[in-house]
Amino acid sequence: MNNFFDNQRILSLIWKRKFHFVIVGIIAIFLGAIFSGPTFIKPKYKSTARIYPSNLGEMSEESNTEQMLEIVNSNTVKFRMFEAFYMKDIFKVPKSDPHYLTYTFDIYNENIKTTKTQNETVEIKVLAYDPQVASDMCDSIIHFYNETVGTMYRAKNLELVEISKKQLDKKYAEADSLIALINKIRLESGVVGVYVQSPEITRGYIKALVEGRGGASQADIDRVKTLYQNILQNGAEAQKLEVAFNNVLDEIGKIKVIYDLNLNEYQKVITYSHVVEKPFAADKKSFPVRWIIVAFSAFSAVFLALLVFLVLDYRREE
Repeated sequence: MNNFFDNQRILSLIWKRKFHFVIVGIIAIFLGAIFSGPTFIKPKYKSTARIYPSNLGEMSEESNTEQMLEIVNSNTVKFRMFEAFYMKDIFKVPKSDPHYLTYTFDIYNENIKTTKTQNETVEIKVLAYDPQVASDMCDSIIHFYNETVGTMYRAKNLELVEISKKQLDKKYAEADSLIALINKIRLESGVVGVYVQSPEITRGYIKALVEGRGGASQADIDRVKTLYQNILQNGAEAQKLEVAFNNVLDEIGKIKVIYDLNLNEYQKVITYSHVVEKPFAADKKSFPVRWIIVAFSAFSAVFLALLVFLVLDYRREE
């Protein structure tokens, strides 16, 4: 066996068996061309799309393109694709099969590739038997990506809307309680507005004391005295309630801004990608590459023939 793989021996054998190698190579090329044809290997067509991320917020330290790639490759998008193309083209696996998900995921991962390019776009490549279906799959992945991101953001915005709504309801209830207390003081004491009434009633009370009965009737004087006494007794409480009420109104205004902003974000419908390369139905197959199969078949056959001839030659010498 020491000279089994001797270079001189191999070259000599190749020259001696050159016609055999040629025949083996021709047969391998012929068979490779036949078995790589559409009769044995169904051709697939490729569709490609490239998209840029847009309108994405910060979720982590990842870039927007990396966020987009995560969502495009998520099981949420994949399950949407399984439903949309169930029993069509490459996804012909019945749900009754106990390994339906395993087979379908394998088919998806084999025929659909998504990568980040050096220009920060996400490239989507789809292989399918029908060129139009391949193009439709690319479009669907982009569509499902936009819907998935929209659903995620709307869920978060709805959560903020509900929180703001609860805060507003609480503040409105607080404002109603303050209004009820203020109205009660107003009805019972006649104190309508401390800041407005207090200076006027004080001047009227002093004037009534100075002028006595000569400048006003006793009823008017008594009324002024009563209002003055009511302000002394209830003014501080009324003032405190008015300040609290104004503060609540300010808080309601601030919360309402947040509520309206989140409600607007929740209700709006936008896309989260810019399509820079739209998919289209290819007019030429991308798989299989027949010349590679034929070349590999010819090389393998010739190499195997060389090994067989080496063994035969070695045994003959023994």
